[in-house]
Parts: sequence; structure tokens; C-alpha cells
Amino acid sequence: MESVTLEDVAVNFTLEEWTMLNASQKELYKDVMQDTLRNLSYIGNKWEHQNIENECETLWRKLR
Repeated sequence: MESVTLEDVAVNFTLEEWTMLNASQKELYKDVMQDTLRNLSYIGNKWEHQNIENECETLWRKLR
């Protein structure tokens, strides 16, 4: 069985979709993605050249 990766479970918005979300929806997305990263870490997902904080920060930079 293959390991679950962030790409397997992440929800990715286009820039157009992201701009249509209101502030509370964006905050909810942030919370869900942080929980997802934490859960992946908890179940033993191996981040070869990354860490959870960097992965989360990268996601937010892409969305800005």
C-alpha cells in the first residue's frame, strides 16, 4: 500500500475560485489544511526534504 501524500488529500483552488471565497471560507480552508498536514504527519507520512511548517507556508504563498 502506498503512503498518502498531501497531493492526494489537498483541495486546490484556482486563483479565480480563491477570489470568490469570503474571509471565513478562506480561514476554514486554512484550518482544514493545517489539520490535514498535522494528520499526515501523525500517521507517519515521510516528508523527505520538507517539514510541515514549510509545506503549509508554501500552500499559503501560492494562494496569495
